[in-house]
Amino acid sequence: MYQLAKPLLFSLDPERAHALSLRLLRQGGSNPLGRWAIRTLFGAPRVAPAEVMGLTFPNRVGLAAGYDKDGLAWRGLAALGFGHVEIGTVTPLPQPGNERPRVFRLAEDTAVINRLGFPSRGADFVAAQLAAARGHGALIGANLGKNKATPNAEAARDYVLGVERFAALADYLAVNVSSPNTPGLRELQTRAYLDDLLRDVLRARDAQTEALGRRVPVALKLAPDLDDDALHDALGAAMDAGVDGIIATNTTIRRDGLRSAHASETGGLSGRPLTAQAQAMLTRIARETGGGTPLIAVGGIMDETDARARLDAGAALVQVYTGLVYGGPGLVRRLVRATAG
Repeated sequence: MYQLAKPLLFSLDPERAHALSLRLLRQGGSNPLGRWAIRTLFGAPRVAPAEVMGLTFPNRVGLAAGYDKDGLAWRGLAALGFGHVEIGTVTPLPQPGNERPRVFRLAEDTAVINRLGFPSRGADFVAAQLAAARGHGALIGANLGKNKATPNAEAARDYVLGVERFAALADYLAVNVSSPNTPGLRELQTRAYLDDLLRDVLRARDAQTEALGRRVPVALKLAPDLDDDALHDALGAAMDAGVDGIIATNTTIRRDGLRSAHASETGGLSGRPLTAQAQAMLTRIARETGGGTPLIAVGGIMDETDARARLDAGAALVQVYTGLVYGGPGLVRRLVRATAG
């Protein structure tokens, strides 16, 4: 079915096509009949659950942050069979993101470049979407970012606000300091900022633990472009702070070997050209952490072979986004089967 619809979707501007797919999943997930139809057409099989970060995930396959930024369609996405859905990136205050055009489909490279810049309806809006009754299968992660206008010296405040807003609504929280599309954001991966930022975030999480009676895991999402020294510093800050997981990786600013006319566009590159780079970064992180911290693999996971390779390299969970654009909703079922056990 998706292969029939794909030419139509690919004839649209990428951001319009994305909005259309999100709207369909929101509408389909809004009622029992629609969720039944999605599960019947595309739903993944039940497999053995995975215990990661102190949580029980229905399976090892999740949706990466960026697809459902405002928590609009998580019920429909859960019906597709995802074991977890990462909402966001969410910023404390609403912001429009960067000017359009800001998403580019590189079909010749099976890739996407985006420079969205954290468009968000803000924490209050997203929280309202997640406040409804749950119970549709997938765990929910909230991917937290800072507003563009917030200087890096005050960035920890924005992340703490995110923790305080979403600890009661999400199953886990992700700290996003690695998008290339907010000026200066990746500087937050350096120890000059990251030590204090993570300290404040985890203190806020611990305060919420007392109030909620449950401990919400916090994961740190890193860029694939860190050199060895920068990665060592970022992981050192994460380990010293006691984060519960590492998400590897965000999009890349590299442009090696691309053929598309859009290859020169600025922004973060995802899809097939990121596969080897993200795999290598995961391997480096697994080696440095020594298996002591759960790893969530994302970036260039386009098929079952990619997903299995990430698990073999040390990941406990995998996430997809651009793979879904090119492979369609049936990819979820295939990945769940490939990563079972």
